[in-house]
Formats: sequence, C-alpha cells, structure tokens
Amino acid sequence: MHPLDDFRTLETRRQFFSRGKSAIGYAALSTLLGQGVGNAYGAAAASATSSPAAGLKKLGPHFPAKAKNVIYLHMVGGPAQMDLYDYKPEMAKWYDKDLPDSIRKGQRLTTMTSGQARFPIAPSKYKFAQHGKCGMWVSEMLPETAKCVDEMCFIRSLNTEAINHEPAITAMQTGSQVSGRPCFGSWAAYGLGSANENLPTFVVLVAVPTNRAQEQAISAKLWSSGFLPGHYTGVSFRSKGDPILYINNPAGVPDEVRRRMLDSIRTINEQTLKAVGDPETQTRIAQYEMAFRMQASVPELTSLADETEGTFKLYGEDARKPGSLPNSMLMARRLVERGVRFVQIYHNNWDHHSDLTGRMPAQAKDLDRATYGLIHDLKQRGMLDETLIIWGGEFGRTIYSQGGLTKDNYGRDHHPRCFTMWMAGGGAKGGAIYGETDEFSYNIVKDPVHIRDFHATTLQLLGFNHEKFTYKHQGLDFKLSGVEPARVVKELIA
Repeated sequence: MHPLDDFRTLETRRQFFSRGKSAIGYAALSTLLGQGVGNAYGAAAASATSSPAAGLKKLGPHFPAKAKNVIYLHMVGGPAQMDLYDYKPEMAKWYDKDLPDSIRKGQRLTTMTSGQARFPIAPSKYKFAQHGKCGMWVSEMLPETAKCVDEMCFIRSLNTEAINHEPAITAMQTGSQVSGRPCFGSWAAYGLGSANENLPTFVVLVAVPTNRAQEQAISAKLWSSGFLPGHYTGVSFRSKGDPILYINNPAGVPDEVRRRMLDSIRTINEQTLKAVGDPETQTRIAQYEMAFRMQASVPELTSLADETEGTFKLYGEDARKPGSLPNSMLMARRLVERGVRFVQIYHNNWDHHSDLTGRMPAQAKDLDRATYGLIHDLKQRGMLDETLIIWGGEFGRTIYSQGGLTKDNYGRDHHPRCFTMWMAGGGAKGGAIYGETDEFSYNIVKDPVHIRDFHATTLQLLGFNHEKFTYKHQGLDFKLSGVEPARVVKELIA
C-alpha cells in the first residue's frame, strides 16, 4: 500500500470532510502538474517544510505582550492557604468546634474525611503579620517571601471543581480534568516560539523536597503537548547525572560521525515527510537537530561555576545542591536568561492530610529564601518586567482537621472551593490583593476567580486573547481556557 493511502485509512470522518473541501483543487493541480494526487500532496508538504523548523515557528501574540517568559512554581498536593496567606484570626475562638452546616453547605467530601463523625476546626498554629505597603498578611513560615509582597500579586479566591489530585492538577495545567489536552507550557511555546535555537522552548524541572513523607505521583502527561505538535512538549531535565539522557555521543563516537548519522536519518525522515506529510515526522527531524545542538548548550547551562557568591546568598546555600527547589529556581533564571520561554517547576509533598506542622515548615523553608532570591535576581538583571512568576497548587485545604487534632498539630483535607495563588513580574500588578474568603477560608465572599479566569489572565499577559488563541483538532477549535465563559481579571494586570 502507498504510504499516503495507508495514512488515509486512519483518518477520521471530520478529517476526511475537512480535506475533501479542497478535493477539486487537488484534482486541478494534479492535472496541471501531470502527476497523481498523492504525489502532489506530498510535494506540497515537502515544499512547505523545506527546513526542520518550518511549520514549527511561533504563532505570534495578538497584541504587545507584558511577559515574554514564564516561571511556574507548582506546589504538588495543594498548600494550605490558611497557614500561609489567608489569615483567619477568628478561628482561634473556634478551636475544636464543629464546622457549621451553614458554612459547609453540603459540599461533597473526599473519601479521606467523608466517614468522620465530626469536622473540628483547626486554627492555624502559625503567627501572621502584615508586610509591605500593600499590607499583605503572611505567615511566619515565609519571612523572606514577606519582604517581596509589594512585587507580588495575590489571588485569594481561586476555585476549581476538581477535588482529587489527578483531575485537579490536570485541570490546573491543561484547563481540563480530562487527560490528553496540551498543558499551559505547550500553549505558551506554541504561541511565543523559541528565542534560543540551542535549548528547548519549554523545560520542566522536578525539584526534590527536603521532606519526602507524602509525595504525590506526577507524570509526563502534565507537560505533554497533547494534540499540539510534539515539538511543543516540555523537556524534563534530571536533577542527577546527565540532565537529559542520550544526547551525548557514545564512547568512541566523535561529533563528525554523529553528524553524518543524523544527516542520514534526516534524509530518510524527509522522504517519509514528502510521501505522507505527517507533521510528527517534521517534529522528529527538529528534535534530532535540537538534541545535537544541546550537546554543547546544556553543559554550559547546568554548570554554576560562573555564578557569584552573591547569587548563592540570594537563593540560599541549598542552591548549590542539584535537584533542590532553590537550585531549580536558580536554574529557571538561567534558562529564561538564555531564551527558554516557559520553565515549569514541580515541588512535591504539599499534601498535608496529617502532621502538617511537622512537615510544612520544611516545605516553606525550601521555598522561602529561594522565592526572595528569584524575584530580586530577576529584578536586578532587568528581567522581572518580562518574566512572569506564578506560584500555587491544584487546590486548597480545609479549615477542619482530618484525623486527630491538637493545638500543635493537625491535618487538612482537599478543598477546591477557595485557595490562594500569587504572581510576580511580567505585567502582574505588584501589591495587589484580590478576592476574599469567609472567616473559615471555606467559601468565597468577594471576587471569585475560576482557574479558567486565571488561564485567560495569564494568556493576556503573554499577549494572547484567550478566545482567539485556538488550535483546530478533530474539527473543533480548542483553547486553554475551555468552552465555558472565562474572563480576564484586569485588576491583576499592571
């Protein structure tokens, strides 16, 4: 069977009718050129993709962007907002009292707490103080972050429908609880394109937490390009050993031999591309070329020998430790400095169903000094205005305790109805505090922000109208903000 015929047997009805609207044009072109329709199609595909990067160039923003790069810090598990940023002093009077039914309002519960006989209030053990000109209340666990509040934009009214980790983190990263959609980083890479030919457009770093008591499983689907071309998939850097496997030459293979091998593979792939026109073949060509160029660019990137002692004082001494969160945040600065558009950092063990006060301080310590360092490092290099930093998890936590409760220790269950995130730089409005929750940090009482609104707003900062930033797949125009109404929260934009 001809490769093109084989390809067509796999196409969907939508694809057939979409292609069929140009059938008359294909027939006319075939007659004019004196060749079969299949060859005409293949020639057109080859002409349109004469270079590995053809067809993989940036879409381009709809209007001038405030941010050109993103560093997204995702705290896997869902940080407890009332222990970090959502100060609820009245809860001290409610210690060990049951959460009123008028507050819970019949909200569905997870299987972890649905069987509890009661839902005792667990006030935060930690002291809070106001900071900066904006007067943001911040927990004592984050003393260094507290110094940056006037650079940060706080949203205390995020909400989502997902109540369990897998659908919630999938929705937060892709806009849908259903797997298979492109993640935020892939959308950004698709829209903005590459600013460095020797490094990926989208890089993922999975930081190793100091405390590893209860880590959530995360997988590469969170940085998948979904139905976007594979070129926009995130490239995960390892924390130990070679940052990326298999890009270095095997022992005894010099660069010129590897180059000849890649040229031969490229010739074969180009023949396949010409015959079939499959964009994934084009992606493979581009990725082989990128891997070859990264042999030189990645070692230079990951070596911290050129960083000053002042830099390590900013981020903290743990920035010298490969794979730590401070090290990952320093690496993120180096990546965006070299033109990487989107850096996603995952930091695990924020799922505090029990022993919150025994584990959360270690999490906060991993994060605190490095947050201060990243913001000030970018600012002193003149990069903060064009680099959007995002911090948050997939949902929040309950004010009531899961399991045993003492004044010195407690656990918290998942809570999707309200949680806190923040942004800094990249056009976010420094010192803004948006949204309010009730005294129990259980329901939103002012200015709710759904994750769809959050996606629409961050795309706006990158220069994209979320309604028009689409990709056609299976006959539908998909977008990160989904099909339900979403709004740009202008109060978060400087």
